[in-house]
Amino acid sequence: MVRPGGGAGGRAGPVLPALLSPRRSWPGRRREREVAPGTGRSPKGPPFPEGAAGRSVHVRWAERREKGAGGGPGAMPGGGGGRGRPAGLLLLPPLLLLGWSWSSTPSGAPRHPPGPPPETPDAPPYSSASAVPPSGPGDWCPEPCECSAAARTVKCIDGNLSAVPVLLPSNVRVLFLTGNRLGRLAPGAFARRPPLAELAALNLSGSRLEAVPSGAFAHLPALRQLDLSRNPLGRLGPRAFAGPAALEELALNEALLRPAGAPDGGRLASMLAAALRGDPEPPGDPGDPAPADRVALRRLRRLELAGNRFAAIPRGMFAGLPGLAELDLRNNSLLGLGDGDGGAFLAHLPGLRHLHLAHNALKGLDNATLAELRALPALRVNLDGNPWVCDCQHVPGLLAWLRESEQVEGKAALACAFPARLRARPLLQLNLSELDCGPAPLDLQAQLQTSYVFLGIVLALIGAIFLLVLYLNRKGIKKWIYNIRDACRDHMEGYHYRYEINADPRLTNLGSNSDV
Repeated sequence: MVRPGGGAGGRAGPVLPALLSPRRSWPGRRREREVAPGTGRSPKGPPFPEGAAGRSVHVRWAERREKGAGGGPGAMPGGGGGRGRPAGLLLLPPLLLLGWSWSSTPSGAPRHPPGPPPETPDAPPYSSASAVPPSGPGDWCPEPCECSAAARTVKCIDGNLSAVPVLLPSNVRVLFLTGNRLGRLAPGAFARRPPLAELAALNLSGSRLEAVPSGAFAHLPALRQLDLSRNPLGRLGPRAFAGPAALEELALNEALLRPAGAPDGGRLASMLAAALRGDPEPPGDPGDPAPADRVALRRLRRLELAGNRFAAIPRGMFAGLPGLAELDLRNNSLLGLGDGDGGAFLAHLPGLRHLHLAHNALKGLDNATLAELRALPALRVNLDGNPWVCDCQHVPGLLAWLRESEQVEGKAALACAFPARLRARPLLQLNLSELDCGPAPLDLQAQLQTSYVFLGIVLALIGAIFLLVLYLNRKGIKKWIYNIRDACRDHMEGYHYRYEINADPRLTNLGSNSDV
C-alpha cells in the first residue's frame, strides 16, 4: 500500500503538519482537540512544527512537491514524476471541504468552547448559567438564555435556573427570568461590576420565588417595571422595593397564594402592605442597604394585585402610593372597600384613574365608599362579575349612584345575584317598589332641614292668629286697659294720702285725742 508522500519508504510526517499548520484558517476547537494543552504535541504523534522550525518544514515540503511535479532529483520519494502525489493529495479534498464549512460559519454566531472559560481576577467564577465572555461586555450571553443585541433583551425562560445568571450584558434593558426555580433572591442578586445600570424591565414571574428580602433590587437604579406574579411568596421584606429605582409598574398577580388549608392569609396581606408602604425593618432583622428615605414606590403608576384571595384591604395598604393611577384587584374575595380606618382606601389615592374590581365578592357598596367614589369624578371603575344582593340594605344607595354617575364601565351588564326571584335582573331596571323597602330613607341632615322648616311655619301661623285676635278685640282691650289704669291711679292716691297722715305727728295725736 502506498503511503501519502511516495512509495513504501516515503514518510508522511511533513504532510499532516503542513495541512494543520496555524497558517491555515482552522477553527480553534479543532486545534484544541489535536494538540495536547501546554505541550504542542499531538496525542498520537510527534510534536507539531512551531515557530521558525515549523516554517522550514513547510518550505521543504513545498519544494519537494514542486520538484516532484517536474520529476527532478528532489522529487518526493515514491516513484519518479510524482507517483505518490495523487495518494498524498487524496487527503486534501475532504480536509479542505471541512475547513471551508468551518470558515463559512457566520461571524456573529456564538461558538462555545468545550470547557469552562479561563478565570481572571476581575471575572466572576464560571457556572452553568455563564458563557465565555466575548470581546465586548455588551455581547455576553448566559448559556441557557437567548439574547438580542438589537433589542438589548435577555430571555432565560424555562431554563431551570436556581440563581440569577452571573454573566449578563451590562447594557441589557429587558431581562426575562420566567419559569425557573430561583427559590430566594439574595440582597445582592443583581450586583454586578460594571452594574446593570440600564436594566429597566425585570420579569421574574413563575420562578418559584419564596422570599424577596429587603434591598433585593437596590442595585438596579434604572428599574421601572417589575413582575413577581405567580410566585408563592412566603416572605417579603418591608424594604423589598426600596432603593434608588423609581418603579412605575409593579405586578404581584397570584403572588401570595398558599397551599390549601395553610393559614397566614392575613399575615401575607399585612406583609405586602408593609412592603408597599416601605416600613422600616423591625428590630433584630438585617439592616436595610437602602436608606429609609429612598422609597421606590412614590412614583408607582400601575399596581396589579389580581388573584391573591384578599377578603379585605389591610389598614393603610396604599398610604404610600400617592401617584398611583391604575389599581387591579380582580379575582379576589373582597367583601367591601374599607381599609380598617372606617372609610374606603380611595382616600389615599387622589390620582387614581382606573380601578378594576371585577370578580370579587361585593354584595353592595356602603355610603362611605360611594361618597369617596363621587369625590373622584375622573375615576373609572369595573364592577363586573360581583354577586350583588338586591335588597333594601345593599341596593338603594348603589342604584342611585349608578343612575346619576358615568364612572362605572359596562354598568348596563350589572345584574342581581340574590334573591332568587331577582336573579339575572339588571340593576338599572330595578324599582325600589319591587324591594318592599317603603319610602326611600332620607339622611339625617335632610330630616333636620325638614323639621326646621316645619317648626318655622307653625310658629308663623301661631303669631298670625295671635295678632288677629288682638285686632278683633281692640276695643275691649282698650277699655280693659283704661280700667286698669284708673284702678291703679285710685290705689296710688289712697296710698299717698295715708302716707301723708302717718308722716305728721301732730295729726296723729289729734286723731288719737279727740276730746282736746
